[in-house]
Amino acid sequence: MIEARHLRVLRAVAATGSFSAAARELGCTQPAVSQQMKALESSAGTPLLVRTGREMRLTQAGEALVRHAAGILAGLTAAEEEVAAIAGLRAGRVRLVSFPSGSSTLVPTALAALRAAHPGTRVSLVEAEPPRSVEMLREGDCDVALAFRYGAGPAGPDSWDDLVVRPLLADRLVGLVPEGHRLAGAGSVTIGELAEDPWIAGCPRCRRQLVDVCERAGFTPRIDFATDDYPAVVGLVGAGLGVAVLPQLAIESVRPRGAVTVTVEPPVEREIVALTLPDLAQVPAVAATLDELGRAAGRAEDRARAPEPA
Repeated sequence: MIEARHLRVLRAVAATGSFSAAARELGCTQPAVSQQMKALESSAGTPLLVRTGREMRLTQAGEALVRHAAGILAGLTAAEEEVAAIAGLRAGRVRLVSFPSGSSTLVPTALAALRAAHPGTRVSLVEAEPPRSVEMLREGDCDVALAFRYGAGPAGPDSWDDLVVRPLLADRLVGLVPEGHRLAGAGSVTIGELAEDPWIAGCPRCRRQLVDVCERAGFTPRIDFATDDYPAVVGLVGAGLGVAVLPQLAIESVRPRGAVTVTVEPPVEREIVALTLPDLAQVPAVAATLDELGRAAGRAEDRARAPEPA
């Protein structure tokens, strides 16, 4: 095994012509230079220097190794500088995957703050709903997954025991009814009060949650329309075609037109988290991304608690 430190010594000997001069240039002793050159010749399996009196002359093998040493050492120096830049957040890359309402609310705030603080860190974003986003993290296709769940048992697709979990916020479900609906001015409603209404359902996971919540209230919702697109849900409700329950984050990312939000009792929340792998959590750029997502979630909670303007 040829070591970089031995190559540096060989270059110094070749440039200065002697062990003693190389030792002065390298700031070490002449015996240390001699010892390292013996180790290098042992690794190479052939003599690299011919000693003629007080002078040193490179053998053909020595000349070849010196010729390659410049490129090897330059590449090593470049690698050391790049690693140092990544460790110091002057560079780095983070692959982020998020569900759509997180992409339109938490992610922009977090990434803007990350870019301002660490402009050399690059973040890519793709969208996927859990559990697919969590699978992508485990398969190595992303570094951070913004995900949610409505409840988790000890096992199954919502088990995150093998991951680093950064809790972000509790995202409450909000009712959405047309402006002319009988409960539009109620402020808060129970889910059972909407039992006779047609429903507009959202993403598959939210759809399953809607059915579970309604069945616990004693009825099965009549779902007339289902779409993964939250603006489409809001538009359908605004057109008077039905009612819906959507996460607060989804409402925040869309301006309801012709629709009114109402508080649903008892409250139903989904847990929003940022996930990564234990080893990735130690990478500075990943840790910084998790921190900024946490701050963005804190600001989102502050907005949700703030009273609406009169």
